[in-house]
Amino acid sequence: MKLLLSILLSVTVNAQLDSTSLWLGAQNQLHITAVSNNGEQVTLPVFAEEITPDLEIVDRSGIDRKEQKSGQVTLSQDYTITAFKDSLFLIPALPFVVDNDTIFSQPVSLNVVQPFVLDTTYAITDIKPIQKATIYWWGILRWVLLLWLIAGIAVIAYYIYLRLSHKDAAQEETIDPELLRPCDEVAIEKLDKIKEEKKWEEGKQKEYFSELTFVIREYIGRRYGIRSTEKTSDQTLQSIRPILVENEQKPLYEQLDRMLRLADLVKFAKWRTTPDEDMLSLKAAYNFVNETKHTEEEKPQQQEVN
Repeated sequence: MKLLLSILLSVTVNAQLDSTSLWLGAQNQLHITAVSNNGEQVTLPVFAEEITPDLEIVDRSGIDRKEQKSGQVTLSQDYTITAFKDSLFLIPALPFVVDNDTIFSQPVSLNVVQPFVLDTTYAITDIKPIQKATIYWWGILRWVLLLWLIAGIAVIAYYIYLRLSHKDAAQEETIDPELLRPCDEVAIEKLDKIKEEKKWEEGKQKEYFSELTFVIREYIGRRYGIRSTEKTSDQTLQSIRPILVENEQKPLYEQLDRMLRLADLVKFAKWRTTPDEDMLSLKAAYNFVNETKHTEEEKPQQQEVN
């Protein structure tokens, strides 16, 4: 009893209509509110399609929660109701569940009035005369503008596509002059530059081996059509091994194997090489290019660097 009394003192519930009278078929608003202390669990009444028989629900709002500075919480929900029966409706006390108890609001009444007198001698007619629908010009204009916008975006996209297509075509027509030269000549020239810079003497072994292996991978790509620059050392060796073995160049393959694996140790495992190892790797690169380049009788076919 004390618990119920404390709840009654802390929670205020209410059900109120905008108007106590309503024309037949018109709409009215039923406001349901509950004011409680913060932390109390309050559940508002729940309805299906009718408040009471013949008093129908047209629409309902979501539950609005507002916290006041005093610490109280207000829960509210609005129902749009209507009736198509000339009668006095009694909306009974509505149940609000507070924690494990129930509090009821005060009952309210609604008088639904027939706004006109029915003459039963006449045939059945419409409540209102037929009205001609007005043209929604803004809606039509909005669709026209949307279509123009889509058409404009399509034209711009097509123009950009043409520009990019022409740009790609122009780029394809531009051939790197380096590709017009024999691949072994280009590789030897780059190896000469690496030899001249002598980066291994400055302690830049990682940079030295990166440049050295890139020259060899680029040469393998143009000489044998193997995409070495996109492969790991193991994949490159696996691809080129059958070619070298078939040409009875197994010692050359072994030199290439040692050079690539030593370079991987330097680049990825921070391996410190000796000056002899640095020079032997450069010598192996020169030897690989010189031993595999096209002979005078062969017709070199320039391939894209892979």
